[in-house]
Amino acid sequence: MPSPDDKPVKTIEERIRPVSRRTFLKGSAASIVGMSGLVAALQPLLKLEKEDITLDQLLQRHYKEMTPAQLDKVMKRLQEKCEREYGVSASIQDLKPQDGVGFAYALNLTRCVGCRKCAHACLAENNQSREYDDDISMSYIRVLELQKGSINLETSNQYYDSESVPRKDKYYMPVQCHQCRESPCTKACPVNATWQEPDGVVTVDYDWCIGCRYCMAACPYDARRFNWENPKLEKRQINLDQGYLSNRLRPKGVVEKCTFCLHRTRAGKYPACMEVCPTGARVFGNILDPNSEINYILHNKRVYILKEEVGTNPRFYYFFDT
Repeated sequence: MPSPDDKPVKTIEERIRPVSRRTFLKGSAASIVGMSGLVAALQPLLKLEKEDITLDQLLQRHYKEMTPAQLDKVMKRLQEKCEREYGVSASIQDLKPQDGVGFAYALNLTRCVGCRKCAHACLAENNQSREYDDDISMSYIRVLELQKGSINLETSNQYYDSESVPRKDKYYMPVQCHQCRESPCTKACPVNATWQEPDGVVTVDYDWCIGCRYCMAACPYDARRFNWENPKLEKRQINLDQGYLSNRLRPKGVVEKCTFCLHRTRAGKYPACMEVCPTGARVFGNILDPNSEINYILHNKRVYILKEEVGTNPRFYYFFDT
């Protein structure tokens, strides 16, 4: 006689769990993501096999784990590669964040006229690949043209004619990396190739990145760019003042991004995009300094946070004169 604790034996039909369309698609998507991650993780080995990288490069440690001597050796190798491939002598530095400094950026939407000079300056400063001087497809800055009274980015125009700006009843919103305090991109990276520095800048170890592009998918601001090929740059286009974590020449197959020009800002200069702005629409500074201009704006102006609802808590703000 069966015990009261015995569970009834299920028939074959009961044991077979029906697969719904949603369950099937969810499982398939997980498999695809897993496979794409595996393929990305194997890229360094494939590069070694094709002799795109050396064994030393493959075994190179993460930026945070390298000793000063090891980092100096890597920067020397990168300088030699730049001279060998482009015929120029670059100076690559590794400027560290300063104590008591937290960078933040504010942009005056009342003053921006949509000239795109910031996007061009970003391109020139950061050694981004380009076919010709006017090619800003890899620029870290997208300038959007919107209808006055609307904040719907879905209806914005990124490809307007910048020779005839500002246009009537339009306003302009440059969008770039927001250096989020709660950055979804750093959380999405499976190999910790991207992280936030103590001064707030989200950086990338370009020799550690496996090119999976998970960070690009996670970014709500479309602020990252993927290098589909080795940088196309002429000798005259290369900025020789380079930073290891910022504007050094990036290899094919990695994701790159804005770093608030840390090779400049950690040396006490302004970002290139701010210096070139003809209307003074951009403000950059130390948010930890109570007397800084950026602090004054955040406490006294009408400040707007783009996509505040996603909870990224950015270091990039928009404001208005009134």
